[in-house]
Amino acid sequence: MSTLDQAVQTQLTNIQKKTGKSLAELTDIAQKSGLTKHGELRDMFKEKYGLGHGDANSLVHAILASDGTRAAEGKSKSTVLDEIYSGAKAGFRPIHEKLMTEINKFGEFEIVPKKGYVSLRRKKQFAMIGPKTNTRFEVGINAKDLKKNARLLEQPKGGMCNYIVNVTDAKDVDAELVAWIKSAFEGAG
Repeated sequence: MSTLDQAVQTQLTNIQKKTGKSLAELTDIAQKSGLTKHGELRDMFKEKYGLGHGDANSLVHAILASDGTRAAEGKSKSTVLDEIYSGAKAGFRPIHEKLMTEINKFGEFEIVPKKGYVSLRRKKQFAMIGPKTNTRFEVGINAKDLKKNARLLEQPKGGMCNYIVNVTDAKDVDAELVAWIKSAFEGAG
């Protein structure tokens, strides 16, 4: 079992402890709710069981088998990257390549391709990189207490990243952005 699989399993075990319900019971609750959209189910679990956004999100992905990992399962990293950076998003590939060139200098970490982005992990995820839309590329950064900066868009607590940085060109991958990602890398253990 990969580190990521172990982390997801631990999270699901903790969710079951928090809610007092087994995964089968939570799946049954989701099916009987009449809700079908991911966001609706996530919000229901947040409201009904007091789960944080990340836990509720992971729970719904497990119930619907819809997480980006499963969508990328069985494919090579290169195939997933080719799929991510195709069509209107092909122009973002140089941003990805420049980011990875810089991040690879930090040391060992795990690259986990998802359906629409790449998760970068040590003991925990420290960054997410990829196109958010056809016109916007995002770098998600999991670091605490970064100095306020107009480029750093602070995210609500409990999300998958503490900060988002929008990148429009490979030249935006500068020393400042690399330093923020390195801080997250070091904090991810």
